[in-house]
Amino acid sequence: MQYPLYVHRNGSTGFRASFPDFPTADASGDSFDELTRNARATVEAMYDRSEQLIAAPTCSTSELQALQMDDGNGIWVFVDIDLTRVTSKSVAIQFNLLESLLLQVDAWAKKRGMTRSAFLTRALVDELKKLEG
Repeated sequence: MQYPLYVHRNGSTGFRASFPDFPTADASGDSFDELTRNARATVEAMYDRSEQLIAAPTCSTSELQALQMDDGNGIWVFVDIDLTRVTSKSVAIQFNLLESLLLQVDAWAKKRGMTRSAFLTRALVDELKKLEG
């Protein structure tokens, strides 16, 4: 699956990057190829044989550009992440929300440097844990 990655220059010789759909996955590299390999490896290692719910990739350019991580000094690229070893699978869904609720979701997600999908996934997982516990 293709996930967005926000890439910055790291000094004059390297790169650093973050995934909005994987807030704890940061990567760096001396070359662009090394950066993307490291980013891919970081996410794949985080979720290897995992049953964690993984957010579907955010593909909306306007949603990505609205994130705080997009400071105008980097570029968005898409990195192919192999999630075949993950035992849970994400699926795209469509549902309706009040516009005011969606605006709140987007504001809270932005504060946390997350996409809408990642925020809603995290909120649902947390709520289900409360119900089970």
